[in-house]
Amino acid sequence: MRTKIISLGALLSVAPAAICFADNPTLGTWKLNESKSTVGDGAGKSTMVVWETAGDQDKCTVDGIDAAGNKTHTVWVGKLDGKDYPVTGDPQSDTRSFKMSGDRKMDMISKKDGKEVGNGTIVVAEDGKTRTVTSNMTNAKGEKVTSTLAYDKS
Repeated sequence: MRTKIISLGALLSVAPAAICFADNPTLGTWKLNESKSTVGDGAGKSTMVVWETAGDQDKCTVDGIDAAGNKTHTVWVGKLDGKDYPVTGDPQSDTRSFKMSGDRKMDMISKKDGKEVGNGTIVVAEDGKTRTVTSNMTNAKGEKVTSTLAYDKS
């Protein structure tokens, strides 16, 4: 009986750690598939996204084009725990959070000065070769817009 209790205790201690370090399905390089994407009015688009590990954290580097046609480059480093971590290079937000909400789905929230300015989801296909990012934001006109961007893994 004592062995069963010790084994159960060990299992319950290891399970949360395993979940915290579960594989991030978005790891790798993703290129925008414009023909399968819909960009909201006044929204920019991320043309290349690179997810990689950085020690015990994840790093997301995004290159794209803003609504005015200017090149953009943002970098986020943090954990997929739903907490806010700084993002650099984005004039519209200063923190971003990501949280796994399933095996292949991730929720994201962007904030500026502590106030939410955008949110969305990332869903990776079962085969791991494509992903869809649906994001909601407010454009320069004050209108809420949704973009759905499709990416192919390269």
